[in-house]
Amino acid sequence: MTMTPEQFAQGFVQPIDKPYTWTSFQVVNKLKYLLKNDYGLKKIKIGHAGTLDPLATGLLIVCIGKATKQIETLQSGEKEYTGTLVLGATTPCFDLEKPIDATYPTEHITEEMIRSAANGFVGEIEQVPPVFSAVKVNGRRAFEYARNDEVVEIKSKRVVISEFEITRIAMPEVDFRIVCGKGTYIRSIARDFGMALSSGAHLKSLRRTRVGNITVTDALHPDVVRKAWKNM
Repeated sequence: MTMTPEQFAQGFVQPIDKPYTWTSFQVVNKLKYLLKNDYGLKKIKIGHAGTLDPLATGLLIVCIGKATKQIETLQSGEKEYTGTLVLGATTPCFDLEKPIDATYPTEHITEEMIRSAANGFVGEIEQVPPVFSAVKVNGRRAFEYARNDEVVEIKSKRVVISEFEITRIAMPEVDFRIVCGKGTYIRSIARDFGMALSSGAHLKSLRRTRVGNITVTDALHPDVVRKAWKNM
């Protein structure tokens, strides 16, 4: 049974497994194209509940029609991420979207230090968002200043980390699982984690696995959405 235009308009939540290098905006545009060309819905509302960085993969919740009213509620849901950070080197954006800009010693870092540092992030903490981010500063996105090499001060904010589990240590790589609240930047955690170990660090990979009670196992790759909708 194919989804009808009326069903989409009434409201529909589509979990997407965002591919590597895709922007969240590209995912929304892909689905918007399908709605327009396959179902004739040119003016239907569509949006996502929480941006994922281009180099991150995993759960992106797309809301269609009247379901867009749920975006704010969905965005506030608890989130779970898995990923890998690399100790001993930093990048301007704290992930691999920019090349390494500095290296640091790691010989002094022990497994016990790594696990202890992770425990130190659990709870309510102060976090400064990355300059390469969509945080607004004086009415402009922070990344707009960064791309123009303009120096701007970004204020810290309180975020909540419920769990920070170290799942693998193979120096200089460290795998992790983090459960956190709204507004948490995992890239900033990578930066601060390196500093906590008197070194540096950046994200090698990141995957969002859960938002609230929706998991990435419920999600579809954007390229199979058309077929899935026609078989619903």
